[in-house]
Amino acid sequence: MSAAGLGTLVRRMVSTNDLEDGEKAALGKLPFTLASLAPQQDVVREGDRPTRSCLLLEGYLFTSKHIAEDRRQITSIYVAGDIPDLQSVHLEIMDMTLTSFTHCKVAYIQHSAIKTLCLENPRLALAFWRSTLIDAAMYREWIANVGQRSALSRTAHLMCELLTRLKAVGLSDGTSCDLPTTQTELADALGLSAVHMSRVLRDMRADGLIQLRGRRLTALKPAALAEVGDFDPTYLHLREKL
Repeated sequence: MSAAGLGTLVRRMVSTNDLEDGEKAALGKLPFTLASLAPQQDVVREGDRPTRSCLLLEGYLFTSKHIAEDRRQITSIYVAGDIPDLQSVHLEIMDMTLTSFTHCKVAYIQHSAIKTLCLENPRLALAFWRSTLIDAAMYREWIANVGQRSALSRTAHLMCELLTRLKAVGLSDGTSCDLPTTQTELADALGLSAVHMSRVLRDMRADGLIQLRGRRLTALKPAALAEVGDFDPTYLHLREKL
């Protein structure tokens, strides 16, 4: 694995786990296969039985559930350092679809290699388990966000989450990041119509909360954005307060 890729993985794991040097080195010895993904390319689909998991090195991935009449709900967004389908090591059938938002670089790691690593390094097994538990905490927060917050609040919350997660792996200063989604995709993640999503983004710009240039998001008033989004990063279970 490239130094940059390994560094992103280690930063991601260290952001939520206390790892020793030997454990960090063991992560870097995992066998892998590098691959590039085009935008909107499925990594795995609902119903698949994968034998490998996907480590995201560059770009953004998302999971979704497809509903009748060609409708979908985006259920999570993943950033560099994440292993979005880690649960497939033990859950044989995929219950969601994993797709690229953008051009992505990924490393595929065989489930057998992950299982061997965990057997040989029990603390890494606990770290991977903790990662899946944090994913579950994020799902709970997403349910609360879409189910109970206003359109403005849920949009601000998602932006704060992405900025915080990217800062944890050294890919943002906490105020600016790439936002690779179209308005329709953002609407699918937040349970809004595309028209409503457009109005919310317009209002956020008018209020001076954010700046969107191309696909670059800047929080002009980070504290105000967090207040509007009712954002508390506790559910991300980061080891250090960012």
